[in-house]
Amino acid sequence: MKQFTYLLVLAFTLSYPLYKSFEDKVAFHKKWKALFPAILVSAVVFIAWDIWFAGMHIWSFKPEYTLGIFFWGLPLEEWLFFFIVPYSCVFIYEVMNYFVKKDVLAPYTKLISIVLIALLVITAALHTDRFYTLFTFVMLAAFLIIQQFILKSAWMGRYYLAWTVCIIPFLLVNGVLTSTVLVYDNLENLGLRIYTIPLEDAFYGMLQFLLVIGIYEYLKTKRS
Repeated sequence: MKQFTYLLVLAFTLSYPLYKSFEDKVAFHKKWKALFPAILVSAVVFIAWDIWFAGMHIWSFKPEYTLGIFFWGLPLEEWLFFFIVPYSCVFIYEVMNYFVKKDVLAPYTKLISIVLIALLVITAALHTDRFYTLFTFVMLAAFLIIQQFILKSAWMGRYYLAWTVCIIPFLLVNGVLTSTVLVYDNLENLGLRIYTIPLEDAFYGMLQFLLVIGIYEYLKTKRS
């Protein structure tokens, strides 16, 4: 049964958001035309990143916890991960937008972004020998600068609010995966863990969510 571990985690992650996508309140299925291209672009970026890092042995996968079908060093389930997790996170984002009418974090987004960017840049500068840390933190800092200060995206407050909710299921899913499927080279990360999850994974997920939301919001605005 353990060969179905990764697949079952993905099925669990997708089941509730997909089931609720057709409810009249949020009507998430009506936003698929903007969502699916956003997920596809994000998947291309993060799958390429995944293949690169797996090739450098920054992380690897235990085949006994997968179906054993690999493409370019990644199990089939890992490919699906980059479609299913963004779908579920954007679903949470839209649910939060529906039920929390006021953008409560809007007045604080610049401060949040400045503090976060500063922490990311400082940490990356102090750990240039740890490539997972360096690359993830620099990329997230760069994307935050682009969205917050160059594009001046009006949805940053809602993004931050949604991520505080998304981080809970994200860590639950990652907790299972990092305790079974994934193996990390600790010489390439800070060695700080949330249970079995490298700290960097939380910022990796935050970057993935930011990229998807950025494209998704752009396509929604373009369509409207």
